[in-house]
Amino acid sequence: MQRNKELPKGYTPEAIEAKWYDVWIEKGLFNAEPDASRPPFSIVIPPPNVTGSLHMGHAFNHTFQDIMCRARRMQGYSVLWLPGTDHAGIATQNVVEKNLAAKGVTRHELGREAFVEKIWEWKKIYGDRIITQMKKLGNSCDWRRERFTFDEELSRAVRIVFARLYKKDLIYKGKYIVNWCSRCHTALSDLEVEYEDTPGMFYYVRYPFEDGTGELTVATTRPETILGDVAVAVHPRSEKYKPLIGREVRVPLTDRIVPVIEDNMVDPEFGAGCVKITPAHDPNDFLVGQRHNLPQIQVIDGEGFMNEAAGSYKGLSIKDARARAAEDLGKQGLLVRTEDIVHSVGHCHRCGTAVEPYLSEQWFVRVKPLAERGVKAVKDGLIRWIPDQWEKTYFQWMENIRDWCISRQLWWGHRIPAWLCADCGYLTVSEVDPTECERCKSKNIAQDEDVLDTWFSSALWPFSTMGWPNKTPELEYFYPTSLMVTGFDIIFFWVARMIMMGLEFMDAEPFKDVYIHSLIRDAHGRKMTKSKGNVIDPLDMIDKYGADALRMTLAALSTQGRDILLSPGKIETYRFFINKLWNAARFALMNLDQELETIDPARLRLHDRWILARLQETVERETRMLDEYDVGAAARMLYDFVWGDLCDWYLEMAKPALKGDEGDGRKKTTQAVLDEVFKTLLPLLHPFIPFVTEELWEAFGYAGEYIVRAGWPKPKEEHRFEYSVMRDFQEAVRVLRNLRVEARVAPQQWMGKATIRANRLAAFEESLPLASLLCRVREIEVLPASTPRPAACLSSVYGEGAIDLHVGDVLNVEAEVARLKQELTSVEKTVTASQARLDKPDFVARAPQEVVEKERARVAEGQTQMTRLRENLESLGCI
Repeated sequence: MQRNKELPKGYTPEAIEAKWYDVWIEKGLFNAEPDASRPPFSIVIPPPNVTGSLHMGHAFNHTFQDIMCRARRMQGYSVLWLPGTDHAGIATQNVVEKNLAAKGVTRHELGREAFVEKIWEWKKIYGDRIITQMKKLGNSCDWRRERFTFDEELSRAVRIVFARLYKKDLIYKGKYIVNWCSRCHTALSDLEVEYEDTPGMFYYVRYPFEDGTGELTVATTRPETILGDVAVAVHPRSEKYKPLIGREVRVPLTDRIVPVIEDNMVDPEFGAGCVKITPAHDPNDFLVGQRHNLPQIQVIDGEGFMNEAAGSYKGLSIKDARARAAEDLGKQGLLVRTEDIVHSVGHCHRCGTAVEPYLSEQWFVRVKPLAERGVKAVKDGLIRWIPDQWEKTYFQWMENIRDWCISRQLWWGHRIPAWLCADCGYLTVSEVDPTECERCKSKNIAQDEDVLDTWFSSALWPFSTMGWPNKTPELEYFYPTSLMVTGFDIIFFWVARMIMMGLEFMDAEPFKDVYIHSLIRDAHGRKMTKSKGNVIDPLDMIDKYGADALRMTLAALSTQGRDILLSPGKIETYRFFINKLWNAARFALMNLDQELETIDPARLRLHDRWILARLQETVERETRMLDEYDVGAAARMLYDFVWGDLCDWYLEMAKPALKGDEGDGRKKTTQAVLDEVFKTLLPLLHPFIPFVTEELWEAFGYAGEYIVRAGWPKPKEEHRFEYSVMRDFQEAVRVLRNLRVEARVAPQQWMGKATIRANRLAAFEESLPLASLLCRVREIEVLPASTPRPAACLSSVYGEGAIDLHVGDVLNVEAEVARLKQELTSVEKTVTASQARLDKPDFVARAPQEVVEKERARVAEGQTQMTRLRENLESLGCI
């Protein structure tokens, strides 16, 4: 291939990104196949909701995975990145219900079958939206293998898993207190409830003894549930209440007589020290009721209204019933007092409705046996958590796990494969639709109306997507997968359950490594929410700055264990970085011949050896960092190499040779070095910024046609050089540049002379003409470190000697001395005033901490300024 020496002046991401993504797909560059000759690397993408749109959390998660997948492909792995979406039961049903409501139609009017058909129609229209957005980000997934949790094969896997767990008595149906959303009309798992502090009230209520000899005072936040009370409980070791155990009290607002019982659940220090027991409307009371064989009186229905058992309160909402109960208790002289409180109230994570503890018949997974195996797998080192702090969190949850409520009262989802016989009451659970009762052979059977929790099918994702229960080549080769990348918020929703299901049905862990990534917050560290107006839309950022700029930003800002603070300005910074790389490549292409010589070590100069050595270090370090999943450190290192080592130093130092000023031999050597740098650098950058690197790879005409097939760079021993002398050279240039700034000389102005007084300069004397060019100083004289300081100079310490910038020909020394003295006097006054404040004990003790710290910082900064001003005055011979 020929080099494209006419690269456009500016990088335009839109056209280039669209072009290359289409090429990658057309050429099948992301396609994955089992290949015994190569090691496997596999990731199953955390399936986003089919209802969703790409948000910044997705963008970071997918960028991280894509970096690893692209790097592993180039390293010779057969890489499977398997994409897909989740049917998202509650979320999807809610979206479609809202659309219907806008047209004045409810799902009940449509009926189940027609409503589900509406959801499928909706998916056909909107379901590919997030997939299109993922492609725009650059996801290198094998799209031929795209899966949906409601696909026929995955639905079959769900049925088989349910049936097998049921046969092993690990799934059961039972009446239990569940978290109930009256808006979504479904049970919620504990993990689907979000708690928030809410203002409330304690109502202290009299419960008269049945014999009329006194009363108990009970505190409750929910007087409307008094109508369902079946006991009052006290702690068995309470000296105050122990004598009352076994007596009976009359339940306020009812004619019911109930016992006073003892139970360790009661906290004698909380509230009034005794509690009312309402088994149908409180999870703790439910367990007390089971222990004491108490009845369950349900007074609130699934819609959030009082039912027939509530008597005259029937039809009232919970809120209205609470107000009326409090009023009635007051009228009857049974309300002792009220007390304002703030307590934690659970809300539905989907719609925000306050969750109601609700007694209903549900399906559960008996997870304890599964969890024990999941704990052992991590303890045995089969699964690694990164960062490892999450391992402890995982253990705590798994070792205290409760049975998982898996049934949902929805129409959209995997319908529970259980059929109830109307004749004998037997439940037939089957992998295929039965035609008769398994026990009595009756044809009078009906399938359970409920569907499974979305997370049930998601828990099977690592193996169901590869063809399980069939023994496929993909499962044999790619399972267990290599890496799971996700946020901490779904460790328990999803990661833990995948581990349990993978071990149960594949007899192997679902992934080797679990990487828990950071959260994306705004520039002030706040969570991004629509209500705060601080959401940064990744698609807007891609349209404005390009996908590569967004990807590089997210990668470079990430640090294990720390949140990412993001702003559009930071993304713009990395857009500048892409431009910097583009312009560097353009400069190189303009100065490279079509045919290049190999690198001749004999003709290498200091800066050539240095850039080649730094390149080998970069190859080694990035390879190691990616092996450790430290994509943030790798991205920042690449940024520093491109912007600093390559653009700020090497390209500037290479210009004279490329112009021919150093002879034809040096020109050819410099061209060869520059070509080697880009040939190695572009593959290292490719996982992070795939679009621009593919465009530049083509422009340079490198072998391999596509960069993803170029192979991962390996360190070259012949390009390892010791370069401490180059560090000395760079430090000398920095010192001279700083002295120019202090002399307030215009950047483009040439100065006459500088002196370097040092003893270790022989090694870079050949590069002094380049130092002159970089510092815009016509003459640089090297003298022994013991040489006295010249007159009319600004000087700075350099190693064991000093560097002097002669300013007499560009600076009015007398005026400069006067200016420096005036500035020194001003700074001294500021430092003295701040120190005086800090010397006062009252100020330090009473002033806000940030004010005290500000004064201390002012003193420290002022002292540094004073030192530098005195040094400048001394350099000019005035001290």
